[in-house]
Amino acid sequence: MSRIFTGVVSTLATMLAVGAVLWSAELLHFGNQTDEPDDEMAMDMPTADEADGTEMSAVAEPAGMDMPAADEHAGMDMLAADEHAGMDMLAGAVMITPERQQLIGVRTALVAAEDITRNIRTVGSVEYNETNVAHIHTRVTGWIEELYVDFTGKSVERGQPLLGIYSPELVATQEEYLLALRAQDSLGTSRYAEVSQTTRSLLEATRRRLLLWDVTEEQIAELEERREPQTTLTLYSPITGFVTNKRAYEGAHVGPDTELFTIADLSDVWITADIYESDLQYVREGQSATVTLSYLPGQVFRGRVDYIYPYLAGDTRTATVRVALANPETTLKPGMFANVELTTRIGRSLVVPEDAVIDTGERKVVFIVLEGGHFLPREVQTGLRFDGRLQILAGLEANDEVVSGAAFLIDSESKLRSSMDSMAGMDMSDHQN
Repeated sequence: MSRIFTGVVSTLATMLAVGAVLWSAELLHFGNQTDEPDDEMAMDMPTADEADGTEMSAVAEPAGMDMPAADEHAGMDMLAADEHAGMDMLAGAVMITPERQQLIGVRTALVAAEDITRNIRTVGSVEYNETNVAHIHTRVTGWIEELYVDFTGKSVERGQPLLGIYSPELVATQEEYLLALRAQDSLGTSRYAEVSQTTRSLLEATRRRLLLWDVTEEQIAELEERREPQTTLTLYSPITGFVTNKRAYEGAHVGPDTELFTIADLSDVWITADIYESDLQYVREGQSATVTLSYLPGQVFRGRVDYIYPYLAGDTRTATVRVALANPETTLKPGMFANVELTTRIGRSLVVPEDAVIDTGERKVVFIVLEGGHFLPREVQTGLRFDGRLQILAGLEANDEVVSGAAFLIDSESKLRSSMDSMAGMDMSDHQN
């Protein structure tokens, strides 16, 4: 900038010096003409009669000169006013010839109204649906006598036996139940109401204890039929799924605090994805989601946003979004990575190509295309950025033509000319003072 200013000042100083020299020479020539006697003028002096005619002609000649009429003055004033209005309209505009436009690659585009949709693409991971996970514990203390599911990852069905536990407490309770059952058979019809009531209460209390220890109604019915206690208690799977964790081993001593199995139902899975905080305004619960996997080309899974976690990760400034997805064929395995796309419809608004907007940090500017190769800068307010386009909130109207290519070069040209004009104005004011 300093070099430009120095060059302009030097050029103006040189021009002023040349003008001063020319002006001095003209004054010197005019002085020489007035000081020397003009013999030709003396020889051509008119006579008295000629002088009278000359004077008359000199007096009469001004009346015949071409003086501007009143309407001509008005026309000149209107022309000056039109030129001034045109200069006001082009104030701040920059003019670029068609040849130079082609050289720098100027492209233009029309401001158009479009339906705007926001597409959010992110990467997520497949997780277990926590509501479809069962943790298997025993409610009695004992030893594992029989193990029917003997490895992690095995598929099990609802009601399938998992293991058999021998528990002295359970055997003793079964014997108590059998005693109460025999007492009920013999004393239940006693003529003493208190005796029959006591036997029924004892039987019901023992029955409830067995149920609380995960003995099923079918097992109790079998006990009543056999009239012999079972030495082992069989635990059954409460859901259909896959064993994801196994801590049960044959012969091991277990208790209520021991997690024997973890079984997960994979017919429904979750996909957790991270969303930037700036995109959270476009995500809502119940919104549809599209899921694809790079190693399953052509296969598309569709789900919905099930939950938006109410906190951000401090290191990445992202929020976690949970997508619920049906997985009837268990194609999706927990731990897989997946591509997640969320689409939100924003509405109809004016848009321009992204390259048409120049962001200076303090404001955003586009160049309007005018006639005669002129480009006028205009400040705009922008909104959503999507698919190489930018939403315009204010500053433009539909069908306005804007520069979409080489806008930075035009902006540089405009700033350069503005700086040169301001410096020239400063120099002129200094000379006038």
